[in-house]
Amino acid sequence: MLEGASLLVVDDEAIMREILQSLLERQGCRVRLAASGLKGIELARADAFDAVLLDVMMPGMDGLAALDEIRRQDDAPPVIMVTAFGTSRNTREAFKRGAFDFIEKPFKNDDVLLVVRNAVAQQRLASENRVLRQNLRAQASRFGDIIGRSPRIRSVFEIIARAAPSRATILVSGESGTGKELVARAVHANSPRAGRPFVTVNSGSLPPDLLESNLFGHLKGAFTGAVTSKKGLFEMADHGSIFFDEIGTVPLETQAKLLRVIQEREFRRLGGVDTIKVDVRIIAATNVDLAQMVEEGSFREDLYYRLHVIAIDLPPLRDRREDVPLLARSFLTKYGKENNKPDLELTPEAMQLLDAYHWPGNVRELENVIERAAVLTVKRRIGPELIPDVVRASPSFQLPHFDMPADGIPFRKIIDNMEVRLIVRALEVAGGVQKRAAELLHVKPTTLNEMIKRHGIRPRGSRAGAGASTRRRAGAAARTDPGASAPFVSGLVAEFDKGLSRVD
Repeated sequence: MLEGASLLVVDDEAIMREILQSLLERQGCRVRLAASGLKGIELARADAFDAVLLDVMMPGMDGLAALDEIRRQDDAPPVIMVTAFGTSRNTREAFKRGAFDFIEKPFKNDDVLLVVRNAVAQQRLASENRVLRQNLRAQASRFGDIIGRSPRIRSVFEIIARAAPSRATILVSGESGTGKELVARAVHANSPRAGRPFVTVNSGSLPPDLLESNLFGHLKGAFTGAVTSKKGLFEMADHGSIFFDEIGTVPLETQAKLLRVIQEREFRRLGGVDTIKVDVRIIAATNVDLAQMVEEGSFREDLYYRLHVIAIDLPPLRDRREDVPLLARSFLTKYGKENNKPDLELTPEAMQLLDAYHWPGNVRELENVIERAAVLTVKRRIGPELIPDVVRASPSFQLPHFDMPADGIPFRKIIDNMEVRLIVRALEVAGGVQKRAAELLHVKPTTLNEMIKRHGIRPRGSRAGAGASTRRRAGAAARTDPGASAPFVSGLVAEFDKGLSRVD
């Protein structure tokens, strides 16, 4: 019942603090100590406790005054008053001010544990009720700020809903700006840990020593500059979730320690010898190919498989274009309210520009574009003039219009044919450099390489060589298209090539 409970003991007598700490830690509690009422208030404000044991008679601020301050906090923990001078007056006053219960010194250990168990149970029940009320007030969508109706994003919602109730480690992959942290928060919010901390680790911006200090904490004197002991992020996230943003940037030496936490659910602070146990759900995100990093030796294979229990692949915005209008309207509502401009809307011409753009910065870039327009507009309707030049200047590529023949079309053959032309055209523009061609097509270099091999394309820097390769592939496709008229296929391909010729 008390395993994992976070408790605060406030008493000016060192021996009493030590006795209560020893008693409670044997029950699996995490105990913080304060030697004065002021220090107790400071700790109670800085951390979330399941219960507080507070001495009544202390020099300076007494326990009753400290009780008043602690009870003023939002979601204040239950406070158990402890005193050697138990009187009916003290008891009545403490209960009047909101104390949970009262313990007299000298006390029996079993009596203390009984009162503390009751207090912790009440606090946990109150926490569960708060989470329930928050969920009832939430929007009908269970996924927070993740917006979309496309098949790709609906599949993400389905995985979140299935995975959230478990303890499984989750790896979220996707390009920058696709909303990986939103997915992590949605997993946490839909899990039994929703009322507990959600802690974010930005590993890419820290050197290894500082990163490990942040993750695991350190003892005073553990290294130069460690003038006080510090709790790490894993301790702060106990019974909650910890989110590693861009896990691929974690140094190899830190990866080994992270693996141990995942496997053993324990660690040591820097400079310490005591093992600290935690119950933390790990969610990691990456915008790089971790499997490729494993092959290159820059990411541990064992850690990769520990993280890759449940994989959520977030699609780039260009792969779910049907969500662009929905996202744009949502951001318009948000920033319209923030800037006291209700009922803002986009003109059809402005929306057409958003639909045509390829969004290399994904959802984050779209949000920035809409926020800018909402801030700058002096009209209710936002037109193309408030859309940034980079969006307006983006070449619009559209498939040719055609009528469906009565006998249908060889869909797969035509798609393969057009895919070949796009790849060859990108290689022409990129001078045969596959990495640049992949950037033009907005695919990963490894994906482009696989497509080139699958289609048997021989990349060349010259326009003639690439064009000859394309014509040979197109001819072969046309000859193997049973049930499709050659004029239709030839006409469609010709229109497609016209579209490509306008994209340089």
